[in-house]
Amino acid sequence: QVQLVEAGGGLVQAGGSLRLSCAGSGRTSSSRAVGWFRQAPGKEREFLAAASWSGGSTTYADSVKGRFTLSGDSAKSTVYLQLNGLKPEDTAVYYCAASPTVVTSTRGVIYWGKGTLVTVSS
Repeated sequence: QVQLVEAGGGLVQAGGSLRLSCAGSGRTSSSRAVGWFRQAPGKEREFLAAASWSGGSTTYADSVKGRFTLSGDSAKSTVYLQLNGLKPEDTAVYYCAASPTVVTSTRGVIYWGKGTLVTVSS
C-alpha cells in the first residue's frame, strides 16, 4: 500500500512562493509516476504537474507552466512542487498523487495524499 503525505502549505501573499513536499512510502508498480493536483472551493480537482520516477520530461498544466516546478528526490521517495508568483486564484487544497504512468487526469490516479491547503491573499 502506497501512502503519500503532503506538507508545506500555508498562507502567503500574492507574488510570494511556497514549496510543497510529498513524502511517499511503499512504492509499487502502481506508483511509478507522481504528480500534483489542486482543488479550489466549488471546483473540480485539476492537474498541475507530473513526472515518472524513472526519468524523462515533466508534464505541466498550461495554467502553471513557468510558475510551478516539480522536482523529486528518489532516494527519499519525496517530490516537491515549488510555487512561485502565487496569485489569489491559486488558493486551493494541493494533493499529491501516484499512478502507474504519468497522467493528467484524476481518472488515472491510483493513490492520493490527504492534501495541504495553500491560501494566497491579495
